[in-house]
Amino acid sequence: MTIRAPRTDARGGRAMSAVANPATVAECLRVGAGFSQGDRNWIAERFATLDARLAGFHADATELEVSVKNREARGQKVTLECWIAGRQKIVTTSAEEELHAALNDVRDDLRRRLNDAKTRQEPRNNKHLRQGHHVEAVPAQVGAADEPAAAEAA
Repeated sequence: MTIRAPRTDARGGRAMSAVANPATVAECLRVGAGFSQGDRNWIAERFATLDARLAGFHADATELEVSVKNREARGQKVTLECWIAGRQKIVTTSAEEELHAALNDVRDDLRRRLNDAKTRQEPRNNKHLRQGHHVEAVPAQVGAADEPAAAEAA
């Protein structure tokens, strides 16, 4: 049994969004078609930078699966799928010809999409959503649009 230290914020205080059993790539990653269980460890190490982003979700409610079609051949396609309970499935793909570059591509795309989803779901981090501000068009002053034309005509 592994005992984890509580997550802390940048000032050393306890993080507000800590979950009891945070998701990590090592716990949640499955290898699909095109990969063997022997590939799993080095892929998990390559994807470890996702841990910080996944930590806000429960490990038992999070799944990742990476697969590849036509491995190391022309037309190779790497797919990374992410299932988090209560959210839509996220699928990222890469057609990079080099396997390591393709894995980095899907990892980085998943990180971006998780960040985007978090921003949309947590308005406290977005002042405009939190305060209910909406950007509205400001009506132009009457005659303001006609001034340049009038100046040219003179």
